[in-house]
Amino acid sequence: MQEKKITINSPYEMEELGASLALLCGKKCIIYFIGELGAGKTTLIRGFLRALGHNGIVKSPTYTLVESYQFNGQKKVYHFDLYRLVNAQELEFIGIRDYFSDEAICLVEWADRAENFLPKADLICRIDIVSEDSRSVVLNAKTLLGEDIIDFFQNCVF
Repeated sequence: MQEKKITINSPYEMEELGASLALLCGKKCIIYFIGELGAGKTTLIRGFLRALGHNGIVKSPTYTLVESYQFNGQKKVYHFDLYRLVNAQELEFIGIRDYFSDEAICLVEWADRAENFLPKADLICRIDIVSEDSRSVVLNAKTLLGEDIIDFFQNCVF
């Protein structure tokens, strides 16, 4: 499967990357976000949601585990934050399978804490801190949809 490395030099560029991802996802897409605290996972997701039309605050659902968004009455986006997950089996209590069975886009921060309980991602987005302002983002395709998304980024300069 394909992989694309992108260097990000500001929060604005991180939001732009998120916006680009949003425009490439159809009605159903699963993206896992992996990276340490402060790497920019939520900033990227903020850009994603704003590109779809969300104007409100975007914060990580650290305590609620999931935040739901609906656009134009059709497109559904679920933003998960599994940072505080104690046991991956907790996901059964929130009905995790229902979120992924819908025609929805699922954006999962800290997905590595529950990989065995989650369906296969289309794309894994790993964000590493290089310096205070710089991030290294590696997009790794896991499905044909993920490969289509990476194909777009092969010709982009960030």
